[in-house]
Amino acid sequence: MRRRDIASFDGIVCFGGVDWWYHNRGHYEIQMMRELSERLPVLFVNSIGMRVPAVREGALFRRRIARKLRSLRRGLVTVRPSFAVLTAAALPGSAGALARRNALPLQVRRAARRLNIEKPLVWVAVPTVADALDRLPAAGLVYQRTDRFESFVAADSARIAALDMKMKRRADLTLFCSRLLYEEERSACRAAAFVDHGVDYEVFAAAGEGLVPEPPEAAALPRPRAGFVGSMEEHTFDAELLRSVAERLPRVHFVLVGEWTLADGRCRLPNVSTLGKRPYEQVASYMAACDVLIMPWNRSPWIQACNPVKLKEYLAVGRPIVTSPFRELDTYPGLVRVASGEDDFVAQLEQALGDPGNPLPRRERVRRETWTAKAERVLAELAERGIEPRGG
Repeated sequence: MRRRDIASFDGIVCFGGVDWWYHNRGHYEIQMMRELSERLPVLFVNSIGMRVPAVREGALFRRRIARKLRSLRRGLVTVRPSFAVLTAAALPGSAGALARRNALPLQVRRAARRLNIEKPLVWVAVPTVADALDRLPAAGLVYQRTDRFESFVAADSARIAALDMKMKRRADLTLFCSRLLYEEERSACRAAAFVDHGVDYEVFAAAGEGLVPEPPEAAALPRPRAGFVGSMEEHTFDAELLRSVAERLPRVHFVLVGEWTLADGRCRLPNVSTLGKRPYEQVASYMAACDVLIMPWNRSPWIQACNPVKLKEYLAVGRPIVTSPFRELDTYPGLVRVASGEDDFVAQLEQALGDPGNPLPRRERVRRETWTAKAERVLAELAERGIEPRGG
């Protein structure tokens, strides 16, 4: 990446870890770009992924390929003033490395010029674009290390780990959301900062306070309700744990809101409703429609180093929370019920329903953790390193 002597940027090119058109817009990079686009133009490049979907995945493979083709047909779209989304023609994996080095920068430069971006801050949320950065003139480079990317299911772990290390050594600033990863890896970075997730506090608190009506399909379900809102994926969600807990608590209705990418049939129980994916704007109302909010995670390396966005959203809503353990919970003492194993999850869930506690301490913990505050923190970290938006 050619830095020359320029340390000011006139826009941002963000290589996202998700697809704007198909993923929840609560993700870290999308929220950060939403905030920063209030100051200068942003080009969000949809994720090229960390692996090529496998044919053996059957219906899921077909759905992902079809989704990517639909996204490609959209090309470059201005979704609001100063914010455009590009789906580039690029493949993940080692087979697509040459194309990423040559074709991807060309597509991105062309799109950036349409937004009058000549010297961007380049923001990378997935390390597989490392191949493309040499041909992108930039004022600075931010690497977003939000997860253990190398632990992603079916990805080439060694290759992803090598790209991750390359990004940490190269980036002007590596952002960590997980204290565990920050503590373990900051010494490997050229520069590092811990800036974790924010929350749209007013939106989620209002829903929890009953100022937003319940979605009709949720309101029609019996109570008490235990809800999970988010993607249900193999590397994060423990479907077997959920099924076992639901079988043992037939009086509780389990509400699952989000995209299901696991094998069908794991949770086909009369007290489990899978409502599918909902727009980000409706997420808070679905959380608030539940009596307790849950996170039945698996014990993967990915989860142990995670800091899920939904944790602060759950807290802002104010409902009691029951979750499988992960390191980041150490910073929320007394606010979250942590369950180790099936028996404990059942017991903690029953206790949360019987004694939901006071929602105010949960909300107060995240009241000031807004996405606006997080974006300001990132700009301050960059300014300390001599990288600032053009015009201040």
